[in-house]
Amino acid sequence: MTGIGRRQALAAAMGVALSSRAMAQGGYPDRPIRLVVPAGAGGPTDVVARILQPHLSQILGQSVVVENKAGASGSIGTAGVATAAPDGYTLLLAPSTNALFPAIYGKALTYDPANAFTGVSYVASVPLIVVVPMDGAKDLRELIAMMKKDPDKYSYASSGNGGMIHMAGFLFIERAGVKALHVPYRGSAPGMIDTIAGRHAFQVDTIGSSKGFIDGSKVRVLAVMADKRLPQLPNVPTVEEAAGFKLAINTWYVAQAPAGTPRPIVDRLNAAFNQALSNPDVVKRMGELAIEPLQSTPASAKKYFDDQMAFWDPIVKASGAKPE
Repeated sequence: MTGIGRRQALAAAMGVALSSRAMAQGGYPDRPIRLVVPAGAGGPTDVVARILQPHLSQILGQSVVVENKAGASGSIGTAGVATAAPDGYTLLLAPSTNALFPAIYGKALTYDPANAFTGVSYVASVPLIVVVPMDGAKDLRELIAMMKKDPDKYSYASSGNGGMIHMAGFLFIERAGVKALHVPYRGSAPGMIDTIAGRHAFQVDTIGSSKGFIDGSKVRVLAVMADKRLPQLPNVPTVEEAAGFKLAINTWYVAQAPAGTPRPIVDRLNAAFNQALSNPDVVKRMGELAIEPLQSTPASAKKYFDDQMAFWDPIVKASGAKPE
């Protein structure tokens, strides 16, 4: 075959491949989609995924299957999506803790957190609250005064070492200028049991995770880590109102796809998430748990995740958090 003939054959083959790829994207999706939650069933990330799941399935015309892949604080499930085919059929609902992985695991991570994923949607944001035992501090200033008076006496619980809840507690004591021992648990509920029993001075949590304890008068909410008061807790002040220093921290969720996923597919998924997140039923159910559904572009979702990695890197390192 001549050089011209080879080039013509190659061009024809490329044309067929591109045409097939375009047809595949045009027909996307034509089979079920896996939405990987890198945590166990029943946790906050799982709750968000399952609120969205039926609506995404209806919008996309294919089943969206929520798949829980827990282990190593979520890095196992996350790594599995990072190496999945970039075809739009395996997605990740990344919780805020994923942005802390580079600082915690460093080179031990099996994927590149900055380049392994493309953003699909900035899904939701959840403000954090400070709770104490019912017989504990009556307000935030009293809590801070207690810890200042006896710096070696008090501790605080978290849902896991190196997670966003841990970092929020760490930042709180740092900004307050006090000391307290961090005690990590495997999830929020076990820590809350000990907080209720008075074994810890305070615990940072989400409203969704602690709602039953709040409603049952097992813990008292002293403040919200937000810029303004929450409609779900209108009588609870912000940290700034209660203690005089600003501290607004939230947990959040970003939908991601493996890097290299074709842009038409990413755009299709982004539109589906935005439509689901504006559904009145989704807004209502998330609102009951103080989860704020958000609208975004793929680019803004990617930028938010990258900005969070950069913001938390020095804080995580200063905390001394290590892999569990």
